[in-house]
Amino acid sequence: MATDRSAVDDRLSAVLRDERGRLIAALVRILGDWDVAEELVQDAAVAALEHWSTDGIPHNPGAWLMTAARRKGVDRLRRQSRYRERMVELTREATEMDAGVATDGPMGTDDRLRLLFTCCHPSLNREAQIALTLRTIGGLETPAVARAFLVPEATVAQRLVRAKRKIRDAGIPYRIPEPAELPSRLDEVLRVLYLIFNEGYLASTGAAAERRDLARDAEWLTSLLLRLMPDEPEVIGLLALMRLHLARWEARFAADGSLVLIPDQDRTLWDRSAIDDAVELLGRARRIRRPGTFQLQAAIVAAHAVAPSWQATDWDAIVTLYDELHRIEPTPVVALNRALALAERDGPAAALAEVEPLADRLGSYHLFHAARAELLRRSGRGEDARAADERALELTDNPAERQLLEARIRQAGSERSAGPT
Repeated sequence: MATDRSAVDDRLSAVLRDERGRLIAALVRILGDWDVAEELVQDAAVAALEHWSTDGIPHNPGAWLMTAARRKGVDRLRRQSRYRERMVELTREATEMDAGVATDGPMGTDDRLRLLFTCCHPSLNREAQIALTLRTIGGLETPAVARAFLVPEATVAQRLVRAKRKIRDAGIPYRIPEPAELPSRLDEVLRVLYLIFNEGYLASTGAAAERRDLARDAEWLTSLLLRLMPDEPEVIGLLALMRLHLARWEARFAADGSLVLIPDQDRTLWDRSAIDDAVELLGRARRIRRPGTFQLQAAIVAAHAVAPSWQATDWDAIVTLYDELHRIEPTPVVALNRALALAERDGPAAALAEVEPLADRLGSYHLFHAARAELLRRSGRGEDARAADERALELTDNPAERQLLEARIRQAGSERSAGPT
């Protein structure tokens, strides 16, 4: 029975979104060749467009794609000298592969975990980790990865080729880390997902202030990781953090495209249902009683999200959470954010005393200067605040941030020209 081509396209895109990483992972495990595995999945997708349009969409599209990819793999193996040996292996694994795709059983879970940890192996540089994760697990085509990070398509293609070559030549194991390795290796995976999300949430370069699709991709990948590792509290914490941020998306930008900070956001635009779900998710992480960086960050954002107003925010709780976060992750950025919370509880002078010593380590970080400007402004030091805003403006390319800073600088200029009243 013929099926409308657009319906086939939509269904195939959705299936590949969910299954592509698992299909490639299973084929890499069997065939031992990353590039061939990707090509087989692509060939199977092309075959699906043809067959599903005429025969109808199968009951289990993922299993159909795996069968098609495996048949095409057999055709390739026939041309290899190790045909018999590899065919025996492929035949032995075939039932297991089909079962994994059909039921999301242990094979599918383990293979995708292996692939994710391989993509984020510490011997690969961060750019390669991100590109591999988005391309292989997230299913983004190379041009889409290039657009997301505003680099030439050829650059992303080179990163992918070099990364896969390094995995092959260095013999990077295609496996889930041993229990003793898992904490540090999981942290690497989570940080890659966090970086992808942050780049989508507030872009560091380019004409767009944000890239919602990229942020959603990171949230989806993290939700996939949680399905695979449901008892890891930091995975739960990161997903809760992302969802809390996404719940405020509609209130983050003004009509002119400028950034709207939390104190000035219209809280009626926040997605309260999504916030409640994320807070419930965070509670699930807390019950495991293994606190970590992402859980604490999520708890801080949750404290903002549940407050009825900026003035009614529980600043004692937020400062306490920052204290705990700084003990786990004593970075200058955490110290800066803690100081901003301290300003709301104890006043700008107390916060400035914490911020000024961070200048040497955060001098090239635009948000340091923007935060310092706000504290100076609240302390009555208008000229110093304007200079700090001007320095922040020099250090950021994000158009929404630039509009906000330019407005502050103009406001400071008009106040200065008006003189005392």
